[in-house]
Amino acid sequence: MLRFDNCASMGRPIWSDIWQDMDMIRRMFLVATLNPSVFEEVEHDRSATLQAMAVVILVAIAGGVGGMLSGEVDLLRGLVFGVVRGVVSWAVWAGAALLVGTTLLKTPNTSADWGEVARGTGFSQTPGLLNILVFIPVIGQVILVLTFFWQLAAMLMAIRESLDYDSLWRAFFVVVIALIPVLIINAVIFWLLNI
Repeated sequence: MLRFDNCASMGRPIWSDIWQDMDMIRRMFLVATLNPSVFEEVEHDRSATLQAMAVVILVAIAGGVGGMLSGEVDLLRGLVFGVVRGVVSWAVWAGAALLVGTTLLKTPNTSADWGEVARGTGFSQTPGLLNILVFIPVIGQVILVLTFFWQLAAMLMAIRESLDYDSLWRAFFVVVIALIPVLIINAVIFWLLNI
């Protein structure tokens, strides 16, 4: 029997699930406005890890749909492969950023775990939702470039906040160095799948 007062699978009031969904949307909006306080918020909210993964998946789906509408990719590559690649890349990038940020570029204030970094970097992908518009002639390519830099700015803020840095430059070097294993893994995946 369907009950509206309880979420049957979790034993919580359904209103708490609706509130969490609204909280995710609020956080995505704040990330899109590059509000630094939201990165601190998600860093410390262990329950936001699934929200961060949901953002990664939504962005991958948006990019896949945009690619399909532009005729560049088919359903399998655009959605299924895009989501898997997006989640794997996010997890590896968060791990690599944690490793680089807490060892090679550590400061006296640096303290983080994978979840803290992953939550911030997951939410930082929010501007990528606009990639659904890449199919629009000319404007789509402009949106793609702008989205890239917008996501980079959000990623820098996420790394700065999650690793407790004072400098965006230090966060920039963490992002760049951590990108190397992500690029290698993606190259291997593309090679194995003949893409």
